[in-house]
Amino acid sequence: CTLELRDLDGNKISALYLVIVEEAKKIGTQTGTTFSFKQFTDNVPAPTDEKMRGYITSACIDLGYNFKNMPSGAGHDAQDLAQICPVGMIFVPSVGGISHAPKEFSDPIEIEKGANVLLHALLRVDAS
Repeated sequence: CTLELRDLDGNKISALYLVIVEEAKKIGTQTGTTFSFKQFTDNVPAPTDEKMRGYITSACIDLGYNFKNMPSGAGHDAQDLAQICPVGMIFVPSVGGISHAPKEFSDPIEIEKGANVLLHALLRVDAS
């Protein structure tokens, strides 16, 4: 099985990983189960750029959209891009809060709003 740990603080990720390893050892001792761990990737926290968050927030305000600023460690492609350029992320709500699952669905109106925020944020970036 795989496990991905994310947080804005790399030290918290390391500490949690150690807790999980220790708990697995305890379970292994109690049940006779063997656990082994191999790190495939290193998810370096990559907070989104403050200016980019500002452009996105301004776009939401100007468009009259409700929004919520969310801390993000910039997962997905943004995590890699953050190593070479400023990044921001725009999240579109999913019906029922279901995300990353086969039943995930976002209302087309919400997707259109997300696209509008992206367009207006990019226009701000271009003008800066």
